[in-house]
Amino acid sequence: MKRTVVPFGPQHPVLPEPLVLDLILEDEKVLDAIPTIGYIHRGLEMMVERVEYTEMGFVVERICGICSFMHGMGYCVSLETIMNIEIPERAAWLRLIWAEISRIQSHLLWLGLGADAFGFENLFMHCWRMREQILDIFEKTTGGRIIHSVNRIGGVKRDMSDTELAAILVQLQDLGKQFKKTANVFGTDPSIAHRLGGVGVLSMEDARAVDCVGPMARASGIATDTRLIGANYYDRIELEPVVETAGDCLARVVVRMREIDQSIDIIRQAIDKMPKGEGMPLETKPRGNPMGEVFTRLEQPRGEVLYYVKANGTKNLERFRARTPTFANIPAMIKLVKGCELADVPNIILTIDPCISCTER
Repeated sequence: MKRTVVPFGPQHPVLPEPLVLDLILEDEKVLDAIPTIGYIHRGLEMMVERVEYTEMGFVVERICGICSFMHGMGYCVSLETIMNIEIPERAAWLRLIWAEISRIQSHLLWLGLGADAFGFENLFMHCWRMREQILDIFEKTTGGRIIHSVNRIGGVKRDMSDTELAAILVQLQDLGKQFKKTANVFGTDPSIAHRLGGVGVLSMEDARAVDCVGPMARASGIATDTRLIGANYYDRIELEPVVETAGDCLARVVVRMREIDQSIDIIRQAIDKMPKGEGMPLETKPRGNPMGEVFTRLEQPRGEVLYYVKANGTKNLERFRARTPTFANIPAMIKLVKGCELADVPNIILTIDPCISCTER
């Protein structure tokens, strides 16, 4: 039977970013997929040789707009570890709150893109309408809707008053009630079940074999979540990984929907437990230049991200490296695409929540 090579990307209607795949087809069945990484490489990791470590955080934030806050947080945590800086308690709680708000907006964005990919325009609009409310919270509290620049080595730049935090919690809980109606559509609509149910099944054994991370792993029954190591005040939060066992595209949707409610509850716990009052210290100023190296792990919306920072005692870092969750999940994506129907390729690719700007730095 004749085989055909079909290029998928870098420009494609369902792709939010330029991913390049060469699909080897036999009729409508995909026999193999060959990814090409580096299409939008920007050389951000090389910039540490020219940008001072105190300013490099602004560059790291621009690895990706959707993950902007947590990229900045990961960089600052790495430098704080090297320089043995203990940040103020209120600053740590504020970081946790912003990180979970970031998770909510990322999942809402992805759910909208997924709905758009299988032709449910109304559902796409509902998800992105709710995401706009999250971006409004970011804009009010950080000054930016996408790039926030509130993380500093030693703490955070801005505070949120107790009254403001209470109002944000009410707004998020109202959003959670709105989202239940949208989640019900995802869970009960027969056309969605037909397009996603039983498609792109990744077993627990296969998920372990390819070392996938984040919602991709949790949808295959693996209870993994970097927040469980307890760093960055997550040890003070009641948290259980959101796990599904079906391992298909629909399970990956359900995991992210459930994590939205979980993040709202985490924010509630953080607001209850953080110290109250105005004018508390938010930053411990770093002294001197960093010397040493460190690995830092965070749970981004897409999964575990690793940062490696090496400092040599000068104002410029010697090495900065980020391994993002999309990069870790590409082997799983390739495994799922092999053997599937051509029409299912877009949905399978989108269910790993690809962030190509994170992957190609």
